[in-house]
Amino acid sequence: MKTATIQVETLTCPSCVQKIEAAVKGVEGVDPDTVKVLFNSSKVKVDFDEEKVPVSQIAEAITKVGYEVLKSSAR
Repeated sequence: MKTATIQVETLTCPSCVQKIEAAVKGVEGVDPDTVKVLFNSSKVKVDFDEEKVPVSQIAEAITKVGYEVLKSSAR
């Protein structure tokens, strides 16, 4: 398992957090129990199986629900 940190555009409301959480939890290979959307810093942190899903696919799920991904990294 790796941990991804994804910086998104500024989050403005709690429903933004819910939309992003739901989108990321729906990606195969993501550990849904580890999805954390940090409202104040506009970051998403999540553990994922790099053999099942690349971090770019997680970022794409966020983009598909209407949020701009500024940068992403995995360690």
